Amino acid sequence: MTSWQQIPWQRLQRMPRTEQSALQDHLLRRYVQEYLYPFSPFYRALFDAAGVRPEQIRSVDDLRRLPLSQKADLLPTAQEAQQFKKFILQPDPASLRAAWPLRKKLPLLWTKWRHGVAAVKQRVRAEFAPCFMTFTTGRSAEPVPFFYSPHDIANLHETGARIVDVTGMNSEFRVANVFPYAPHLAFWQVFFAGQATGMMVLSTGGGKVMGSSGDLRAITRLRAETLLGVPGYVYHLLRKAAAERLDLSTLRVVVLGAERVAPGLKQRLAQLLAECGAHDVRIFGTYGFTEARMAFVECPTPDNAYTGYHLYPDHAIFEVVDPKTGENVPDGADGELVFTPLRARGSTVFRYRTGDMVRGGLQWDPCPHCGRTVPRISSDLTRESSLKDLQLLKVKGTLVNLEDCAMLLGGLPEVEEWQIELRKKDGDPLEVDELVVHLAVKPECDHLYAAERVRDAFKSRIEVAPNHVEFLDLESMLRKIGMETEMKEKRFVDARPKA
Repeated sequence: MTSWQQIPWQRLQRMPRTEQSALQDHLLRRYVQEYLYPFSPFYRALFDAAGVRPEQIRSVDDLRRLPLSQKADLLPTAQEAQQFKKFILQPDPASLRAAWPLRKKLPLLWTKWRHGVAAVKQRVRAEFAPCFMTFTTGRSAEPVPFFYSPHDIANLHETGARIVDVTGMNSEFRVANVFPYAPHLAFWQVFFAGQATGMMVLSTGGGKVMGSSGDLRAITRLRAETLLGVPGYVYHLLRKAAAERLDLSTLRVVVLGAERVAPGLKQRLAQLLAECGAHDVRIFGTYGFTEARMAFVECPTPDNAYTGYHLYPDHAIFEVVDPKTGENVPDGADGELVFTPLRARGSTVFRYRTGDMVRGGLQWDPCPHCGRTVPRISSDLTRESSLKDLQLLKVKGTLVNLEDCAMLLGGLPEVEEWQIELRKKDGDPLEVDELVVHLAVKPECDHLYAAERVRDAFKSRIEVAPNHVEFLDLESMLRKIGMETEMKEKRFVDARPKA
């Protein structure tokens, strides 16, 4: 049987699917029996309520015995204001003695004999004690803290190093990290990737900290080879750099995270980079979420194709389920992503509904671009929280996917910046909803033409046309979306009166 110890990434990423599946089964059995069930108050109760014993989870297929958990389970209740604490693994001497087999207790006994009880406590703390936290970014009702132990920090180092490898970077690269400085995964995944690989990483904190002019000065002085940030802000930076005729010729890699990457955006970024002297730049999308405490990335192609996010089968299991029934769907089918970790400590979710809808599902065939055999998630992802019910008729609602709207606007070459606003007709709370698109377009673009393009695109993709298309100049639009004043641009504004 494959060892419980971590297999080197260089070997794992080329292993046959049968070996990867056997490894996942092995890691899952041990994780459930030796970590999750004994030490997680929430999941121990969930197993018991479902009538499932931990030893019944012997393979990935057995996960179907368990109910799914979800974001609502993490939120405060009237009975428990700090519900998130139930998701933290909480071992004590009694539960460790009861749950761990002799092969795991012997090292602790040896440490106690050689170095005393204090050394044993320190060893357990290094695996389990929370020492760092990030927060969800408000997709649920309020931010929820997620805690990392030193063990989880080591995992963040490892997954960061894997991102560097998949993208084709190395320790010699100089990196400009313009993600917002905040207790959010994207910023810290980059930070720890630099720590793990020895890359020179300058973290500017994004536009709110140094402003775009300060960020561009830092990038040029560093002679950065890699630029990482939120798609909208990176586009803004490069547009400004091109307008000012700055020399960014050292850039070789751009990595985008924290948001979905619009279909036409990579090509637009490549054009701006070329205007700044940077040619043949590799542009990547990433996928991550707070609850996973890791991120995944696409592999390089000459034309910056969307290759899918390459996963780490020794760190996590992904399933795709029908969002209505919760039943698993076949490989390659659309559905909702469900996440199960295999090495997590600290705050731990399990068989967890991400709320992320994937078109093209989970793919196990070798990547046609890089040849890696690890599974991949399609790059076409949508947040469930982006679905809005619009009462466009007083007797019937229409479900509109705002991220599809974002993809449409981001893919129109004449559109520079945009914002979508939901409001009530005439400001009357009892009236029908209106969908308003605010646009800044290229100077040479005719407004009537642009408005018609937007309406046609919306009708063809989401079957709803905007009620109004309103135009602003670029500087006014940048202020409206808070490009350099907000932690994240305000792309969607729901101005409807709250019920």
